Amino acid sequence: MISRFAVSMYVFLFVVSAVEASDLNAAIKSDYDAYLAPLFDHFHRNPELSVAETETAARMAVELRDAGFEVTENVGGTGIVALMNNGEGPLVMMRADMDGLPVEEKSGLPNASKKQQQSPITGNTVFVMHACGHDVHITSLVGTARQMAARKDEWQGTIMLVVQPAEERLIGAKAMKNDKLWERFGTPDYALALHVSSSRVAGVINVTEGSPYAGADTVDIIIHGVGAHGASPHRGKDPIVLGAQIVLALQTLVARELSPRDPGVVTVGSFHAGSKHNIISDKAVLQLTVRNTSPETRELLLNGIKRIAENMGRVAGLPEDRLPEVIVSDAGVPPTVNDPVLARRLKKAWADAVGQARVVDIPTKSMGAEDFPFFTTDPAISSVYWTVGGTPATDFEREAEGGAPVPSHHSPLFKIAPEPSVRTAVESTVIALMELLRR
Repeated sequence: MISRFAVSMYVFLFVVSAVEASDLNAAIKSDYDAYLAPLFDHFHRNPELSVAETETAARMAVELRDAGFEVTENVGGTGIVALMNNGEGPLVMMRADMDGLPVEEKSGLPNASKKQQQSPITGNTVFVMHACGHDVHITSLVGTARQMAARKDEWQGTIMLVVQPAEERLIGAKAMKNDKLWERFGTPDYALALHVSSSRVAGVINVTEGSPYAGADTVDIIIHGVGAHGASPHRGKDPIVLGAQIVLALQTLVARELSPRDPGVVTVGSFHAGSKHNIISDKAVLQLTVRNTSPETRELLLNGIKRIAENMGRVAGLPEDRLPEVIVSDAGVPPTVNDPVLARRLKKAWADAVGQARVVDIPTKSMGAEDFPFFTTDPAISSVYWTVGGTPATDFEREAEGGAPVPSHHSPLFKIAPEPSVRTAVESTVIALMELLRR
């Protein structure tokens, strides 16, 4: 039987928690109106490409120093690490990515980006846009820093804020790790990250106990043939026919070898071969993207690709030294996998603070990839990656009634509602940090 005292204490703690959540919400709104709104506007108007985020990084360094953090710049390129030590306790990392995309913004917003920048890859001058919401991420990181600095009497431990470059190219996290991130600043006990989502209603916090983002590998298959005249195919070994057979056979990996309950993708995005109508080429190249949500699925798919390609070469009668070559790029990323225990813990903290209706667990339907796992897999660090909604409910209602569809990420039409997105991102991050760093 539950005692009256226990019931009274539960009611007391619930009321206190509700009051604290209300105070936090009010403080974040006040800070957004006075400070974060113009900061978001600045970042949205001034995006920068991957590995060239110099002005963004410089502004973030100033903002985090002003919030009271000890800031180190140029970590793994343009990356930033900001620390605040507040006594004995866990070391908790929160990451925000800051790069934009080579997209010309056509959102029609009054603060639409007009920025152009020289591409570090091609050398060409291109339009740049925050077409994936990274402006929300860095703005909310500043908001989080300001809230945590103002509440130092409510938590203890160390906060590590990481401003990461080049997420869009999936190289920024690895670059920071290779710059001795943990050796220089300490290995976190917990690692956190979030992403704004245009496919979720603004104000909602979505966290899954599974894998919110897939792992991705880039694979090339080089097919060797024997060149011949197009009128004499019997004199050659046609790599285009062999390539077509390999493309079709690869579809059986997901359809017939992977469990129907395990997600996986093998997509042939490019098929290059030949130079003229009546020439049988001696070479073809396939370019693949391979997606998974577990190491086991990754191994099955990559091993299957190699097996199929080589054995289809044998079927075509190629000698052993001319079999198709399967080359897996070292630029792949592992899947993002949330620690289920930590995810449940934070889910409860969020629900207690903001209400169960705003906290959901909706698995993603995409096999998009992230480089955040480079921070969390070697060594293994307990981590959670969540999303916050960025699109007003009225936009989804308009779409359902046949109106303009909600633009996807990476679209030139991409847009989110800044205020609920930034405020929810700050609110959910502060609640998570307070949960992990509570006195």
